Amino acid sequence: MMITKRDDPATDGCMRRHQMAFTGRGPNGDENLQSMLVGTLMRKIKSRTWKKQRYFKLEDDCMTIWYQSRKAGNVHSTFSVSDVEAIREGHQSEVLLSIADEFPAERCFTLVFRGRRGNLDLVAESAEEAQSWIRGMRKLIENLENMGEREKLDQWISDWFKKADKNNDGRMNFKEVQDLLKMMNVDMNGHHAHRLFTMADKSRSGTLEDDEFVFFYKMLTQREDVLRIFQKYTVDSQKLSQSHLEDFLRKEQLERGNIQQHAKQLIENYEPSDRAKLLNAMTFDGFLMYLGSAEGSIFNPQRRGVYQDMSQPLCHYFISSSHNTYLMEDQLRGQSSVEGYIRALNRGCRCVEVDCWDGANGEPIVYHGHTFTSKILFKDVVSTVGNYAFKVSEYPVILSIENHCGVEQQRVMAQHLDHILGDKLLKSTLDGKAPIRLPSPEELKGKILLKAKKIGGLEESFNGMVENPLTEEVSDEDAVAEMDEDNLHRESVRHRVKKSKQRLSKELSDCVVYCKSVHFSSFKHSRIHSKFYEVASFTESKARKHLREAVALNFQTAGEGMDLNDGLFSQNGRCGYILKPQFLREAEERFDPEMPQKGAGYSPVMLIIQVISGQQLPKVNLKKDSIVDPLVRVEIHGVPMDQAKQETRYIENNGFNPVWYDTLRFTIHTPELAMVRFVVEDYDKTSRNDFVGQYTLPLSCMQQGYRHIYLLSKDGTSIPPASIFVHIRITGLK
Repeated sequence: MMITKRDDPATDGCMRRHQMAFTGRGPNGDENLQSMLVGTLMRKIKSRTWKKQRYFKLEDDCMTIWYQSRKAGNVHSTFSVSDVEAIREGHQSEVLLSIADEFPAERCFTLVFRGRRGNLDLVAESAEEAQSWIRGMRKLIENLENMGEREKLDQWISDWFKKADKNNDGRMNFKEVQDLLKMMNVDMNGHHAHRLFTMADKSRSGTLEDDEFVFFYKMLTQREDVLRIFQKYTVDSQKLSQSHLEDFLRKEQLERGNIQQHAKQLIENYEPSDRAKLLNAMTFDGFLMYLGSAEGSIFNPQRRGVYQDMSQPLCHYFISSSHNTYLMEDQLRGQSSVEGYIRALNRGCRCVEVDCWDGANGEPIVYHGHTFTSKILFKDVVSTVGNYAFKVSEYPVILSIENHCGVEQQRVMAQHLDHILGDKLLKSTLDGKAPIRLPSPEELKGKILLKAKKIGGLEESFNGMVENPLTEEVSDEDAVAEMDEDNLHRESVRHRVKKSKQRLSKELSDCVVYCKSVHFSSFKHSRIHSKFYEVASFTESKARKHLREAVALNFQTAGEGMDLNDGLFSQNGRCGYILKPQFLREAEERFDPEMPQKGAGYSPVMLIIQVISGQQLPKVNLKKDSIVDPLVRVEIHGVPMDQAKQETRYIENNGFNPVWYDTLRFTIHTPELAMVRFVVEDYDKTSRNDFVGQYTLPLSCMQQGYRHIYLLSKDGTSIPPASIFVHIRITGLK
């Protein structure tokens, strides 16, 4: 790793810095990055009337974008390349669409940020400059995504060095180091800190630079917890032979299969010493790199890709679904935007909601009815869904229509669906015959299905017995029920909600094939009368009453519900479809979540989690002298008998490398449905604990043994290198 002074030309500085972070993948030879380092004048667009010139430049670290107003003197802002999730070319945002007549698409692009931060819409002076930034940003994002955990850690260290080096001279005196330790969540005794500083200052200059700072950091972050495990399996305390590594994988990590081959592969992949490789051995550094890798993480890599049977009927899967997808924030006054659909679809959501109402000029609109949310055009929503439906998953997308439109605008909706989606829209059964069951996700790849009210049933479509649409009346009371009654009461708009009758247009009805929306009466009624292609929706309060668990989600709302949803769908290639357990797929099985022990396949387990340590936890209280007092809570979410929470002690004033060695035990009766959520909080005696980070995954995707858990922020984005180190055991109880 190298951290250097910034007195060289920008390109050279960037290149040398990225010998650390990108292992040589810097800007040399890349014209786009060279151009970004020089900088470009572009227009920042916020609306049709707000268009201002800003000077944008990639900083020497090749990780930070700096921009300044042309007239604002020294006023400037920065953001990190790691904050950018994607780059969209052309008029692919509502803001840029609004100025499409003024600026051509080839000069426009959008930077999409992670989490809830708004997009940055930009217009370059020329198509060439736009392309230079688009390609350059994509290159930088690709480099970041290809970083290993060690490189990410190096990048993190380097970023802190830069923050602490106030005078930008590439050196750090002891005062700067002390300030840095506070910033990094370390409350260290001044004498001890000075002793480490003196040991690292090999040049005796009274400052740390380059490798001296790295040495200081390594002393600061010695992993005694991992060293203890390493030494348990070594003979000479220096290296693990291949056979000793095999013992570790077999006894601690509970690995099966060809362990000899796997141990050999781990040495090849993670051992930094060529000499150790020649001896078929692993040093402590290699062991630490393995435990910090994806293979050493808690999530089983074999569950990352699509591994489930995708050829079963659609109803055999949990489907990633969102509610009021068009809303970006508040349910009553928030902004409606196609961005909500883009973000949900890009996170693997496969069922999005479209709340349709009659609009001006014969054009249907989408918004949260009876509230003050803004409105967007139905055709823009359809176009967006068509463009983004299959970017992250090829499996079918369901457009759930809440239809409040009159017959005329329903016909317009049908026209838009047909013209915009074309062959992607499923308008007939797959084989053209009357089906007896739902098709599978595999059979429906690349197709968009409409979920809405339908005239008559699917059978009538094939025998010509469809009722007259002019006499078919459908109540919209289900749609009204979706609104949160408490919120409606608070906003005094409840009186506006009236049960009404509406007629359906045949054109829109014909677009509905396998997903006919019906009113839900009761499970008993459904078992007797329901058809396989009928779908019922109900509110969360009703669902809790019936099922004791929450249903659809607002993808824009961060929190426990979203964490559980993201965790469940993080497996199976994040494709948005998870095969239900066998007992939920068999019609004869009557699984009772209240009494899981009565089920035929009852197999309870004991989950034992030893929370060992934490690493580089982020600072949540911005007060200068505040240090995190971390605790770890483990939550089990599942059937009622499995719902449980336990937590460790809190460690006072150490968010940098806290150590617990606390053991938590859980009995889990239905492991197939259990989700495990790890939450790190900053303990507070007088008020509610502050959230630090979380990670949620299905129990079925857990790896046993010694594992790192890389934490996510409140909105589900990574916060490297923050992690907790645990030991996991899952044992049968029967």
